[in-house]
Amino acid sequence: MRPQDYHTYGEIKSQTQAWKQALDLVGGMSLPKAADYDHALFTGCGSTYYLSLAAAALYQELTGRSARAVPGGELLLNPQTVLSERRILLVAVSRSGTTTETVKAVEKFKAEKRGDALVVSNYDEVLSRLADFNIVIDKGREESIAQTRSFASMYVAATAFCAKMAERADLVEAMGRLPEIGDWLIGNYESYAKEIGENLNFDRFYFLGSGVRYGLACEANLKMKEMTLTHSEPFHFLEFRHGPMSMVNANTAAVGMLSDANRVHEAKVLSEMAGLGATAASLGEAESEVAFGSGVPESVRGVLYLPILQLMAFYRSLAKGLNPDRPANLTAVVKLDF
Repeated sequence: MRPQDYHTYGEIKSQTQAWKQALDLVGGMSLPKAADYDHALFTGCGSTYYLSLAAAALYQELTGRSARAVPGGELLLNPQTVLSERRILLVAVSRSGTTTETVKAVEKFKAEKRGDALVVSNYDEVLSRLADFNIVIDKGREESIAQTRSFASMYVAATAFCAKMAERADLVEAMGRLPEIGDWLIGNYESYAKEIGENLNFDRFYFLGSGVRYGLACEANLKMKEMTLTHSEPFHFLEFRHGPMSMVNANTAAVGMLSDANRVHEAKVLSEMAGLGATAASLGEAESEVAFGSGVPESVRGVLYLPILQLMAFYRSLAKGLNPDRPANLTAVVKLDF
């Protein structure tokens, strides 16, 4: 089968349309201010938990208010380790809007009157109906099991939400350029993603990202695991030296999401891994194998890391004779009997 015969390929390639819808939706919303809450709690399961990690870090960076991310299952089963008596803004993220752990956790949160809930989803389902504020990006919907277009659309929405909560209209405006830049990146770097993905000499991938990019590194790692059944792990850049680098050899791909502020330290890690035999692949605004050249402020351009990494996993799946639309042992929605 050809790449275009798979839903995943079309979903990755068309995702910028969903980015635009996400920006339009958030731009037209009336939202409270970060100062209205003592704490923000982001939650999801699987990919949307990783989205929550990235969004919580960004929320705290932009607003100066405390924020954290927890899996939906932890919020449901171990709330004593998560919740406090403070007024909380709960941001629940779910592609389907029906993920059991997240739905049950939000139901309990609302019943206990802990604070307000905002839901980010691609479907207007039960979760959205529990929310005080709603973002439903229907153009992010997918036929595939592994999240690509949906994740990116919800991450754009969460990023714009964080900027609005920080009252940074300038950042929201700057994000308007992202869909055009995303299309350019896909057109110019798909061949690079294919080259890395199809190289079956690699038997292990490490995705490195720090700060707001760590959650994105976790998500890129998950796509590689799900679609290609390859050994893959995410790490903060500097943490990679503290033990994990013992796994590096000539069969390693070390993929780094470079930042502007800490580029010198991060690029040095990649250079050291290359010295140990790894193939280092970097993504960043400039001077990288994948260079965005976006001009968009660093805090709100994180979605640009995603399409090329998604395409790497897609092409590796094909090279291994797998079906990227239907990863082994997975379903699109996890529903449990509680």
